[in-house]
Amino acid sequence: MRPVRIPQDRVGVAIGAEGQTKAMLQRMCGMRIDIDKEGNVMVHDEAKDADPLLALKVCDVIRAIGRGFSPERACRLFKDDEYLEVIDLKQVIGTKTNQLNRVRGRLIGTDGKTRRIIEDLTGVHMTVYGNTVALIGDSVSLPVAKEAVEMIINGSEHATVYHFLESQRPRLRISELGFDL
Repeated sequence: MRPVRIPQDRVGVAIGAEGQTKAMLQRMCGMRIDIDKEGNVMVHDEAKDADPLLALKVCDVIRAIGRGFSPERACRLFKDDEYLEVIDLKQVIGTKTNQLNRVRGRLIGTDGKTRRIIEDLTGVHMTVYGNTVALIGDSVSLPVAKEAVEMIINGSEHATVYHFLESQRPRLRISELGFDL
């Protein structure tokens, strides 16, 4: 049994309308999933033919849903070479509410522009939820997006971050073609 904890306000998303999301996850992984209203999720992987890697992947999918991703985007984690990265803003910048709000605003940008640019240039999905920033991407694009997020958190100007992302585009394109770097 693998326990996962998600915020209470994301329990409804994890279950889905009439239990559809939970049922879809159970079908995809072949394991029973229990979700209570407090946000405790149990993935039952006791069956002798249960794939331990698949159990870890479904836990990451549930964790991603808890961090603000839609179930469709979170299911990207079932693919090979797709990973979830969660950055806790409180650990990086402290607990001052005005600082957290300022950094969250900088990460999202006006009308979501900054988040959209990071996603478009790297192919990574990004959410800013509560005091965390979560990223879903492959082994090449995820570090680039994480670096861009860290630059913004550390106070770099948006133009500097956008130039950094543009400079990484050739590397990302090569990896999309399937060549190892």
